[in-house]
Amino acid sequence: MARRMIDISMYLENDVISDPVGYGPKITYMSHKDTFSQIAPFFPGLVKEDLPDGEAWAIEKVELITHNGTHLDAPYHFHSTMNDGERAIAIDEVPLEWCFQNGVKLDFRHFEDGYVVTAEDVRKELIRIGHELQPLDIVVVNTRAGSRYGHDDYVSSGCGMGLEATLYLLERGVKLTGTDAWSWDAPFVHTAEKYQETKDASLIWEGHKAGRHMAYCHLEKLHNLEALPDKGFMVSCFPVKIRGASAGWTRAVAILDD
Repeated sequence: MARRMIDISMYLENDVISDPVGYGPKITYMSHKDTFSQIAPFFPGLVKEDLPDGEAWAIEKVELITHNGTHLDAPYHFHSTMNDGERAIAIDEVPLEWCFQNGVKLDFRHFEDGYVVTAEDVRKELIRIGHELQPLDIVVVNTRAGSRYGHDDYVSSGCGMGLEATLYLLERGVKLTGTDAWSWDAPFVHTAEKYQETKDASLIWEGHKAGRHMAYCHLEKLHNLEALPDKGFMVSCFPVKIRGASAGWTRAVAILDD
């Protein structure tokens, strides 16, 4: 049986709005022609012309936060505690078995920007695709934001997963979820409007805060989820091992047997 892999990660790149202003990555590219001064100190007496075509190495300097690009959030990102009082685990402590499991896709592209998905929405979508959640299923959410990557409104696009919707998944054994939006929750610009109207702080980051009660991780800024079937694939999303960090970058990949 042939195996097909679908890249569901976005690029780390300059000059594309994938984060709020001030939080984006910065990549400095140095070509083979630019770096002789870096290699020369290792080899006293070396001159540039001694190297084949006068070329040294290509190298990049990357300035990031752990939430740039496609990344996996650890429970520690959401709150200092998880499971109603335990110390929240950091990204280097996330069980690896959570990160390579059967995948399920929920298609919520029809919801308007800022909509907060409910448990009933999740239940209906699972019925539509004919899937009963299994422990450790990786559930990814396809929102309108996926189509807005590369556009100025990406960060404010897509629906978000509410507290009840997130707990609905976790109560059925899900430990890892994901979204193609900037955040698992509704974009802040929409939540801010609701907060100004209600002054209800429980609306802020409500999906993330589900981790206070039940430990879980989620992927943010996935890409190309439109290419996936509703089910029948696996997801690999092992995070970079950063000691004590709230998140780690990942090359998330969907794996299908054709």
